[in-house]
Amino acid sequence: MEGQPRALDLDGLVGDLDARLEDADRALARLYPGERSVRQPVHTVYVPADRFRAELVTEYGDAALAAVADHEEVLLTLLDGDEDLLDRVRHKLGHEPVEDLRVDFEDGYGSRPDDEEDDAARAAARALSSAVASGTAAPWHGIRFKCLEPATRRRGVRTLSIFLEEYAGDDGLPDGFVLTLPKVTSVEQVGAMVHLTERLEAALGLGDRALVFEIQVETPQAVLGPDGTALVARMVHASAGRCTGLHYGTYDYSASCGIAAAQQSLEHPVADHAKAVMQAAAAGTGVRLSDGSTNVLPVGGADQVREAWRNHLRLVRRSLDRGYYQGWDLHPAQLPTRFAATFAFYREGYAAAAARLRDYVQRRESGVLDEPATARALADFLQRGVDCGALAPDEVEASTGVDHDHLAVLARRTRTADTDGKGG
Repeated sequence: MEGQPRALDLDGLVGDLDARLEDADRALARLYPGERSVRQPVHTVYVPADRFRAELVTEYGDAALAAVADHEEVLLTLLDGDEDLLDRVRHKLGHEPVEDLRVDFEDGYGSRPDDEEDDAARAAARALSSAVASGTAAPWHGIRFKCLEPATRRRGVRTLSIFLEEYAGDDGLPDGFVLTLPKVTSVEQVGAMVHLTERLEAALGLGDRALVFEIQVETPQAVLGPDGTALVARMVHASAGRCTGLHYGTYDYSASCGIAAAQQSLEHPVADHAKAVMQAAAAGTGVRLSDGSTNVLPVGGADQVREAWRNHLRLVRRSLDRGYYQGWDLHPAQLPTRFAATFAFYREGYAAAAARLRDYVQRRESGVLDEPATARALADFLQRGVDCGALAPDEVEASTGVDHDHLAVLARRTRTADTDGKGG
């Protein structure tokens, strides 16, 4: 009949849309593959190369436990008398005091004569090999070499190549090895880093993509390019899938923005802006985020230790609240408060998150109507708590009705990526 609408050819229309969006769909899947399946360390400990030894992780654990013993009442007061939390921290310090360690040939090491740095690179590689062989190495480990700016480019590449020649065995690199590329100022430097890793893999007989790296965001040029775009997003996608993390550099970035030394910190507005841009750039890519460090160390008398621990507890918790689940630590006495703040974050939020996830999975009516994206965030929260040791897998399963494998599915932690097991 004239004027009557014709039946819609749904299959034909959807097929037309599929064809129109094919390239965009493929690009989205490639550029935003989602979360990686391996756990994320809660911190990275930086150690100057000339101070690194095979026994360092054990020594850091012992030193951290000694700091707790020397100032137990101070720490317990800061933890509101939570003895269970303190016991959990002690256990962590005794079993896995360092989750991620970087042997530092950059700012923490400084500029040395070539022969001296060459020897330090070989010695550090041998020490790390010994630690891995003895089972005392941190689960994630690697080196930070000097940046690819013209003044330090040759020295950085030389140190990296010497270290890898000494460290790589017949079977390649141990799992958990990651490189840190500091002071990145251009997308082209990330492309150059990809080229460098490919050449080193070929020269040393390493497997394809054996070398992965983190990008340190410690220059304003990484956050905002001359054309007004967020270059850090382009850097992630210029890494050919080798970038595993974006690490904020507190003091270099603040100084480059003209912030006076006394005001430089993890919570300055310029820091919050940079980290918000990093967060958006990394979302959905599988690239993890790390906050920077505080240079206020818990050393000296009880009053100095108290204020430094109070400050560190607050800053770590602030980062966690903002979705930065990793940060830098520079001293063994920072480890107690790193783990205390992290464990408290997950312990305090555990009951509510578990109840909401249980209601979602069991389709129970409650006072909160959670959507799939929120359920994913709840599962990710609980998974991170289990990963770091704040929560036990059996207590999570008992309170949610969700076993470990299902929790990983809900948290979208089931993807197998080229970089799984390589780096933090």
